[in-house]
Amino acid sequence: MSLDPALRARIESVLAANPVVLFLKGTPDAPQCGFSAKTAAAMDATGADYAHVNVLADPEIREGIKAYGDWPTIPQLYIRGELVGGCDIVTQMAASGELHAALGLPAPDRTPPSITITPAAAEMLKQALANAGEGYALQVEVDKGYNARLQLAPVDDGAIASESAGIRAQFDLVSAQRARGMTIDWADDARGKGLVIDNPNAPPKVKALTPAQVRERVQAGTLVLVDVRPADERALAEAPVAYRHFDDGVEEIEALPKDTALAFLCQAGARSAQAAEHFRALGFKELYNVAGGIVAWADLDPAVPRY
Repeated sequence: MSLDPALRARIESVLAANPVVLFLKGTPDAPQCGFSAKTAAAMDATGADYAHVNVLADPEIREGIKAYGDWPTIPQLYIRGELVGGCDIVTQMAASGELHAALGLPAPDRTPPSITITPAAAEMLKQALANAGEGYALQVEVDKGYNARLQLAPVDDGAIASESAGIRAQFDLVSAQRARGMTIDWADDARGKGLVIDNPNAPPKVKALTPAQVRERVQAGTLVLVDVRPADERALAEAPVAYRHFDDGVEEIEALPKDTALAFLCQAGARSAQAAEHFRALGFKELYNVAGGIVAWADLDPAVPRY
């Protein structure tokens, strides 16, 4: 497609104002496709500052950037005004260390992580590898929330790899950093049945607090309550203590020190749990979900309406 001069000028203005720009579907914190998520994760892992453009919010840019760089898919990464490529190229560059070099950063640490696979887990994994046939290894991916995903994949001589209990474990550059000290076990107990992963690098899990506990800690000044509901919903039933909200976005709360104790509130606890996990992925160390939400608060305080 031909590119309208005004649209070309818009794109060039963005590229001129920002040394590194990622055009993606969604945002780095909330990508709207798997390819955008992988590319944003690769960029985040470098620690580099970069601008981003959500093409879903701008249909003109969504189509125009494809014509501008003669690249048919999204996401697209530009460095110093030059198109680097899409998901496959960026993730490959991240794995090899080329992305760091392109961004002017020191070479990444490719030291293989030390992990432990227990005998019980090794027995199960060796059987799965034998069933897969020759030339397969255990692929370990750890996302920014430190959730681990295990799968069988062909042996990749270029991957970062370590061995435990006779099993080759392969990692991309990001996962290798996040997996150091990880233990993979097999459980059939209170933890459930299946592979269980313990990662000492993971932020502490979100805990539950009752409305009474939240009220006590907010009044004592040892906890920040964040109501994730929109203003019109909060107007139906409001927490009777000081709280913060997302009306003007999440950036101000994300900028708080990572040791700030945060508790999240919604109607019944589901949306607040999602918000808490978002902040856990950002590295906050003391996070709570208000069990039962504002509905449970109405049980504690009859002055709080139900809706």
